[in-house]
Amino acid sequence: MSGKKFSDFSVPATGEATFRLSDHRGHPVVLYFYPKDNTPGCTTEGADFRDLHPEFQKLGAVVAGISRDSMKSHEGFKAKMEFPFPLLSDADETLCSLFGVIKMKNMYGKQVRGIERSTFVIDGDGVLAKEWRGVKVPGHAALVLEFVRTL
Repeated sequence: MSGKKFSDFSVPATGEATFRLSDHRGHPVVLYFYPKDNTPGCTTEGADFRDLHPEFQKLGAVVAGISRDSMKSHEGFKAKMEFPFPLLSDADETLCSLFGVIKMKNMYGKQVRGIERSTFVIDGDGVLAKEWRGVKVPGHAALVLEFVRTL
């Protein structure tokens, strides 16, 4: 998928806002997809991006977290964790489909559809510069930051 040019998309964001890719032309955009608000791995991942957010900002990069959770859930999660970036609600799975992150996963011995933890960096021209799929949380946000520094 690397090298793919994305047409504009918009999705509901925390703070009663709408996130539009076109609003961020000229800046790298980091989209990290995660399974569910307030779960251990997702909380740790979000906290890692939060803690590195000043470094992303220095590079002009925009960070956003995406899951299928409701806006109400996102607002609570964002406030609790003091995330300085928006959380995007993809309840209808539009972005999940666009980025191909919905997978069958084993949960407590059952097959369930869910988001495969994945991160995408879109460059300032709207072209996919890098993707990580099946992400393991420890050290991931720092890896993404190191890549953004190369753009």
